[in-house]
Amino acid sequence: MRQIEYNNPAKVYVYVNVDFAEDGRMIPRFIVWEDGRRFEVDEVLDVCRAASRRAGGVGERYLCKIAGKEVPLYFESPKWFMERK
Repeated sequence: MRQIEYNNPAKVYVYVNVDFAEDGRMIPRFIVWEDGRRFEVDEVLDVCRAASRRAGGVGERYLCKIAGKEVPLYFESPKWFMERK
């Protein structure tokens, strides 16, 4: 049985500002990193159910374009997280 790691240094919970489409889809607009830096989400490229191999956890993976880079953002209800490099 896999042990759950509660203090995972690779997982960073982030604040995400989201808009909701009429059909209920969430559209992330910006994230706030743990040190307070704010990053605009330029575009959502893909949304699918996926696991984070680096940080652990399963949820909806939003593949976002932020500052010209493709970055995975995960919604693991009720929280959002990202992978620390």
